[in-house]
Amino acid sequence: MFPTISRWNSYSIASRLDGSVAVRSLYRLHVAILMTSDALLALLQFSDGLFPAGTYAHSCGLETFVQEAIVSDADGVEQFLRAYLQGAVARTDASAVILAMRAVASDDLSTCQKLDAILEAMKPVTELRAASRQLGRQTLRIVAALEAGPLIREFLDLTEADVTPCHHAVAFGMAGAAFDWPLVNAAASFLYTTAAGLTGSALRLLPLGQTRAQIILRNVAPLISSLADIATKVGIDDLSSFAPAIEIAAMKHERLEARLFRS
Repeated sequence: MFPTISRWNSYSIASRLDGSVAVRSLYRLHVAILMTSDALLALLQFSDGLFPAGTYAHSCGLETFVQEAIVSDADGVEQFLRAYLQGAVARTDASAVILAMRAVASDDLSTCQKLDAILEAMKPVTELRAASRQLGRQTLRIVAALEAGPLIREFLDLTEADVTPCHHAVAFGMAGAAFDWPLVNAAASFLYTTAAGLTGSALRLLPLGQTRAQIILRNVAPLISSLADIATKVGIDDLSSFAPAIEIAAMKHERLEARLFRS
């Protein structure tokens, strides 16, 4: 149904090619061609900062760190991004994006629901759990409006009936399957969108400047690439998260006297 998905499961084939820069570059050019312009445009649309999911309203605990002067400059923002991507996103949400894509490709609604339930249990912080639901529901509504396959419509019905929470990673993965995104590209896009959204939050909390914000994003790009590749190899029973300091900051956020963000 979605032929690109199975093809990209073997993305690690690059590691078995000759290690020269020329060969690796040729391989990357070849696999990039496998992504159609239509799929690329859809990926850009869902990753765009103007996409109306509501990412701009969340700092995921960063606002607490700024108010407590734990994060006070660009280096602190970059450290926060690295900790958040590695501890709270890579083996949880980014991996769930891939698992949701595979489930939709197999027309497996029950696995989508199981994955959604696992994410619900893995998000102990009320604000972060609510944020993921909000982003997921808005994303899924747009997916259904643009490319409403039977499974997506059924999952949306279950969401609207509050049978399943509809976390952001699951909805993003459904979009990836609907628009035939390569697996590793979908994971990288989810990770980058997360990083870009939090960098945007940092711009409103600290006097960073746009140029410094772009430098931060470029600095974390190699990490995003590495984590995206890892995300394609994580099974549903291997999902994990460990970011206790960030979770504590997110818990404290709801008690701050003044807040710019919902989380």
